[in-house]
Amino acid sequence: MVAVGAVDPGSVTPTLATEPRLMPTYLFKMDSDNLLGEFLRARREITTPAQVDVRPIGRRRTPGLRREEVAMLAGVSTDYYIRLEQGRERHPSEQVVGALARALALDPESAAHLYDLARPGLARHRQAGWVDQVHSNVARLMECWDMPACVVNHRLDVLAKNRTAAALYDGLAHNDNLLRLALLNPAAHEFYLDWERDTYSKIAHLRAAAGAHCDDPLVVELIEELSSGSEEFRRMWDRHDVRARTRAPARFHHRDVGDVVTSMEVMSIDSAPGQKLIVFQAEPGSPSEEALALLGGLVRREA
Repeated sequence: MVAVGAVDPGSVTPTLATEPRLMPTYLFKMDSDNLLGEFLRARREITTPAQVDVRPIGRRRTPGLRREEVAMLAGVSTDYYIRLEQGRERHPSEQVVGALARALALDPESAAHLYDLARPGLARHRQAGWVDQVHSNVARLMECWDMPACVVNHRLDVLAKNRTAAALYDGLAHNDNLLRLALLNPAAHEFYLDWERDTYSKIAHLRAAAGAHCDDPLVVELIEELSSGSEEFRRMWDRHDVRARTRAPARFHHRDVGDVVTSMEVMSIDSAPGQKLIVFQAEPGSPSEEALALLGGLVRREA
């Protein structure tokens, strides 16, 4: 049986003895009002002169590029670039956006994110029609597999999962959203054997979603909740890294079957724009494959 549920916004549970430091609301408002400028500034500050073949001149207060260096590389005036970062100029031409992407040595995903921020009307057009209901054909397909599989949306809400995935995540608070699970549940540090890398990947995905779906109130609510509830989220979020989740190693520690080593594959469901099918495959004949088979067998016996 496939578990399908509505989105639960969850709750924030402090993990420290003292009250958690709340992220001032004006910080997020500033970020959401000037997403383009915040992204440019963040990428400029982590792009070194060596990465873009700029010869450093004089003493530098930070390792990143200066505003005038980005402007020179992009072929625009320093004043115009400063206005972009400060949000006083919000409509750069397609040619300028492309020049900025090259000046900052952005990879294809980060460059696409920059285009989304500079042309929000197009991003809103693309997100029209996105749904959170999983088609029964996809649910039946997942249930045919012994390997864990689930469907998520752009916020990483878990819309559906097969029996093995339900057994893998069973008992973990916030398992209806992969970001809340990783950042608001202390047990996630034991469950995800590569917690730092996995969580970084999820936050880079959310950063891309925030740019393409800046009008989605649930995205805004999720970012605010994670900002106030997790210092680790704030640290990773401030990097402004953008990365789609595609294929990566995924290692878990389950309380009943021990360590499970898999390869994660993420596939788009073309019939439901915005939905992703995530599958975790273990090496054939490996102890991890046996562990997943044991998990699936436990679920079938309980059912």
